[in-house]
Amino acid sequence: MDIEERQAEHIEYFVKQASALKGSALSTTVVVEATSHPSLFAFSEILSVPNVLELEGTENSIYLDLLRMFAHGTWTEYKSIAGRLPQLGPDQVLKLKQLTVLTLAETTKVLPYDLLMHELDITNVRELEDFLINECMYVGIVRGKLDQLRRCFEVQFAAGRDLRPGQLGSMINTLTNWLTTSDNLLISIQEKIKWADTMSELDKKHKKDMEEKVEEVKKSLSFKADIDYRGHEEMYSEPGGVMDYEEDRSRPKRRRHPIG
Repeated sequence: MDIEERQAEHIEYFVKQASALKGSALSTTVVVEATSHPSLFAFSEILSVPNVLELEGTENSIYLDLLRMFAHGTWTEYKSIAGRLPQLGPDQVLKLKQLTVLTLAETTKVLPYDLLMHELDITNVRELEDFLINECMYVGIVRGKLDQLRRCFEVQFAAGRDLRPGQLGSMINTLTNWLTTSDNLLISIQEKIKWADTMSELDKKHKKDMEEKVEEVKKSLSFKADIDYRGHEEMYSEPGGVMDYEEDRSRPKRRRHPIG
């Protein structure tokens, strides 16, 4: 079972729990358990449950803020407002650091070790690589290559996080721009194909014309050679055209007179 299928099962369970509980029971049972669960990395469906939204403005509203932090935030962001949120347990700290890796992987596919150690509060490379292998790749939320020589993590796959407020509009604009660019590229390719087809036809016509001209030249040369051959044959076949050899032998030879 892949991570998406596992997510769906866990989300369904916590949504049912959230729909059945209210107030402090909802906060301590659903929010704390969901943010501590080792295989849950999406929280928007839980956030949309009416009972959860009703925590806003109550004494338990900090748990609503905590759930939002796990849906959209990072470890660094949590530390900046930790005094206004419930204290995290070890499982929650681990979860938020895993989510931080997913957020970083959204923006770039090559994550420098220095950046990761800073964002995760990890002090050495060995600890960082152990975290990436055991807590990220083994869990299935990311796949990639650890490059010790370049001191970076090359991301090949990363599970998606919940969309932040306003992020959907940005994604729609990005996809719209991509679609427009793709359409323009397709038109350009089609025009080049049409041009190539036209040039191919012209090349075929030119080739055919040249072949016809070659054939005409061959025929002309053949005709001329035939005429020259016939003319040569007629010249030697005319009477007197060639002196008879016997006649030549019967003629008396002229004497040569000695010079003075």
